[in-house]
Amino acid sequence: MHSNRRSLKRLSFSEVVYMIPDNIEAYIFDLDGTLIDSNGVWKEIDRLIFEKNNVSLSDTELNAAAAMNYSDFLGFLRSYGIVYTLDELKSELDGYAVIKYSSEIKLKSGVKEYVDKLKKAGKKIFLATASPEKLYAPVLKNNGVYGYFDGFVTTEEAGAEKDCPDIYLLAAKKCGEEPHNCAVFEDILSGIKSAKSVGMFTVGVYDSCSADEADSIKNAADMYIMDFKELL
Repeated sequence: MHSNRRSLKRLSFSEVVYMIPDNIEAYIFDLDGTLIDSNGVWKEIDRLIFEKNNVSLSDTELNAAAAMNYSDFLGFLRSYGIVYTLDELKSELDGYAVIKYSSEIKLKSGVKEYVDKLKKAGKKIFLATASPEKLYAPVLKNNGVYGYFDGFVTTEEAGAEKDCPDIYLLAAKKCGEEPHNCAVFEDILSGIKSAKSVGMFTVGVYDSCSADEADSIKNAADMYIMDFKELL
């Protein structure tokens, strides 16, 4: 396990994890599946896209689709003979999503209390997300946490998806911290691996959408949580 270990705590499923090291000054959070519970919304949106094209998917297939980034979902659609350009797909998906993000999607348990705790401790708080500003801004504002963030970085701005560490390195640069002084919170394995590859402390966050990767995420991350209340 990670060498910067402190006091131990035990989760309900009897798995030992380690507390976040004292040297961490910047906390970089993914949005979907990490801070917010958006899986159901994306399943609904993806179902609409497929139904529009006369294709019916199982819940398992929709769960897989809901976890995909735009580029992967574009390829997934094409495997069913449904053809969009990337810009067309983003426009249609975001058109459905903006209403949901502005009014319906809620924070995961313990998130607001945790970012409040970090802010009071003088820590830097950044968002690193594949969602565009027209989605992340309204959902954070509607849930009363937008003002806690010191900055925002998107995969579009970074020029790479989360299987590449560029988005996390850009967030570190923007907040003026070296990678080893940053903690990254992610619900997907690719994000955990890429952040860890550049020396960042990684925290895996359980989400039903990526539950099939949970064991791999636990093994790859420095720490794993089921709920942010574990960090309060």
